[in-house]
Amino acid sequence: MLRLFLLFMLLVHGLIHVLGFVKAFRLGAVAQLSKDISKPLGLFWLLAAALFVLAIVFILLKKEWWPMGIVAVVLSQILIFSSWQDARFGSIANVVILLAAILAWGSWRFEKSYQTDVTVALERSNARPDELLTENDIQDLPAPVQQYLRYAGVLNKPKVKNMRIVFAGQMRDKGKDWFPFRSEQYNCFDEPTRLFFMKGKMYGMTVPGYHAYKNGVATMQIKVYGLFPVVNIKGDVLSKAETVTVFNDMCLMAPASLIDKSIQWEAIDSTSAKAVFTSNGISISAILYFNPEGQLINFTSDDRSALDMQQYRFSTPVYGYKDFHGYKLMEQGDAVWHYPEGEFVYGKFFLQEIEYNVSGLKK
Repeated sequence: MLRLFLLFMLLVHGLIHVLGFVKAFRLGAVAQLSKDISKPLGLFWLLAAALFVLAIVFILLKKEWWPMGIVAVVLSQILIFSSWQDARFGSIANVVILLAAILAWGSWRFEKSYQTDVTVALERSNARPDELLTENDIQDLPAPVQQYLRYAGVLNKPKVKNMRIVFAGQMRDKGKDWFPFRSEQYNCFDEPTRLFFMKGKMYGMTVPGYHAYKNGVATMQIKVYGLFPVVNIKGDVLSKAETVTVFNDMCLMAPASLIDKSIQWEAIDSTSAKAVFTSNGISISAILYFNPEGQLINFTSDDRSALDMQQYRFSTPVYGYKDFHGYKLMEQGDAVWHYPEGEFVYGKFFLQEIEYNVSGLKK
């Protein structure tokens, strides 16, 4: 709704500027403008109109429109001052468009910080040599983990240096409604790194969130339009929680990474195994559950904390597998807190895209 209002405002405001051009070149009667306008100034009125229309095109193409919008507003306001008596009310439209452009700039700047982190991490991880993952690499893993890697189709393919994932889904907090989201994330495995950028829809607004885990430190930021903080968390508790999340991603999204020397495995039985994962001095444990076919169907850990900074059992049951470019991976999964009063599903994730060993940031 807000987007449609902005498009309408840009279109009407832009078309009004054409009147200045018509007045200057005497192409028709313009009763709204009583003051004469020179032809050079008339061309600037036309340029302002073109900039507003171009901003509309950029919005429709889902490109960054705010630089165009700000230039258009500045030029428009200068022209309005030159015909203040007749055009002063156009300042109201300029204020509205300028505020929208500032909000768009805030979102762009927030996402740009994520993109910069991704570029640095990918350059580092891609410096590692290319190697194939073979049967010899998995011989020391528990039997169900070996079966899972064979089922997933990771053998005789390149070892994973990094990955890019796109999810669609829904999330909620206790006592609140579901909201839809779409996320993109990059994980690197030379130094455990997880850079997760989410765009959620709440009350008709896009609310971006950035979860970063790098150099053993985790941060979580959620900002309305990238400007107004809603959540800003960091510290040892979050870093430990994100260490669990990093390992969960490895298990579900990058089975080939489970040969990593930072994982200590303990066999339990034919359909489960325990793992202790250590990253930057933080150790967490998890139990993985498999079905007879070799699919990983659940992951549980008692080392992850919720937003209240209290530890509860965390699990990610999986529903269905699908072929993604020759790899069999989970298609849908839930994120569940096991509170004392009962299980609470707080996230539903649907895997949309996944690719390994990406060379750079995907625009």
